[in-house]
Amino acid sequence: MTTMTEASVREFKMPDVGEGLTEAEILKWYVQPGDTVTDGQVVCEVETAKAAVELPIPYDGVVRELRFAEGTTVDVGTAIIAVDVTGGAAAPGEEPALASAPEPAPEKKPEGRQPVLVGYGVAASSTKRRPRKGPEVTVAEAVVQASIQTELNGHAPVPAPAPAVERLRPLAKPPVRKLAKDLGVDLTTVTPSGPDGIITREDVHAAVALPEPVPAAVPAAVPVAPSAPAAPAASYDAVRETRMPIKGVRKATAAAMVGSAFTAPHVTEFVTVDVTRTMKLVEELKQDKDLQGLRVNPLLLIAKALLVAIRRNPDINASWDEANQEIVLKHYVNLGIAAATPRGLIVPNIKDAHEKTLPQLAESLGELVSTAREGKTSPAAMQGGTVTITNVGVFGIDTGTPILNPGEAAILAVGAIKLQPWVHKGKVKPRQVTTLALSFDHRLVDGELGSKVLADIAAVLEQPKRLITWG
Repeated sequence: MTTMTEASVREFKMPDVGEGLTEAEILKWYVQPGDTVTDGQVVCEVETAKAAVELPIPYDGVVRELRFAEGTTVDVGTAIIAVDVTGGAAAPGEEPALASAPEPAPEKKPEGRQPVLVGYGVAASSTKRRPRKGPEVTVAEAVVQASIQTELNGHAPVPAPAPAVERLRPLAKPPVRKLAKDLGVDLTTVTPSGPDGIITREDVHAAVALPEPVPAAVPAAVPVAPSAPAAPAASYDAVRETRMPIKGVRKATAAAMVGSAFTAPHVTEFVTVDVTRTMKLVEELKQDKDLQGLRVNPLLLIAKALLVAIRRNPDINASWDEANQEIVLKHYVNLGIAAATPRGLIVPNIKDAHEKTLPQLAESLGELVSTAREGKTSPAAMQGGTVTITNVGVFGIDTGTPILNPGEAAILAVGAIKLQPWVHKGKVKPRQVTTLALSFDHRLVDGELGSKVLADIAAVLEQPKRLITWG
């Protein structure tokens, strides 16, 4: 009778699919216990704070156990599936011994980081990071130890050459550290209120506002302040309300938008444009043999108009480096397109859009939209954007005041294109009209530059022949 040994079973652990992300949700299992799997076969799909990613198994064998159900959020490093690499069947009533199963022998890999996941990409994550390892001796424990030594020796202990307690570095962003230094605030004395124990600007200002402690000449009894009443539990009607956990793409988007709104000073300008000629050009391009089978719509020409405006006003294609106190001018355009998906808002971008011809741009737009709708956008596709377009007009909205994608200086909102009365050649006529809104970071872009960019976009859409003369 064949029995399973400990060495025959391998546990596949949740990998880090996004450079420091600590958890992922299992969306779907593609295998079940008893299925045979081969090296490189996709066994499940998981969702991180960045995107949905498919995970391949790194060895051959037979699936013995799925450790977690679909919809479960699992920490990185936790075993999610057990595979019998010998393919043997377990004896009746015998439980596979997995607790002490050895790890597979490391394979030799070429130098440099090798992506091993479908859709893998380096991502600057805004989610929590793994905590640093260090001695877990608290200040309270150190004080107790010192008191005991004093009682035994009759005097205070002589400090050892190496400190017994490691002073952990407070978590704070470089601008906050600079603010604390300028105000003379010791960050180790500040109580953090940000996510994951991060100290914010408000925490530093609050520490400055605290009154200085007055030393008492004679020890006095300190009155105990009454404890604050506990906050009442939030009411919840299980019949008429539904609660959903904040996680994945929605959680990451929320954090990014809050950070952008309260970091970059937003300014939004508007212009209403007669795009009748642009709409006629769209219909003509649909019949062009070079664009057959490609996605040709007003967004394609709006994207091309934005690229022309950036070429004429390159300073708007920049980012603000707070840590180094530098403005970074980008000599390339990675054009982001905001896309609404079942998992929430994502902004994948077209790499080096400034170098693409109109057919190439149409092809890239089509691939970007279809991939986003299928939920297959990779983390790499959402990194490195320089400027973004959000098309709120598809929902029948006239315009909006969009929030900047973090790290970018501008975002263009496109409103609905509607037939409206318009003065054309001295007469009121029905024309195709839309409203554009350009939000920009006022640290990088002043009113003149922002106005020039928006005016150039409008000029191209009013007279699309300028795509040839200006582009």
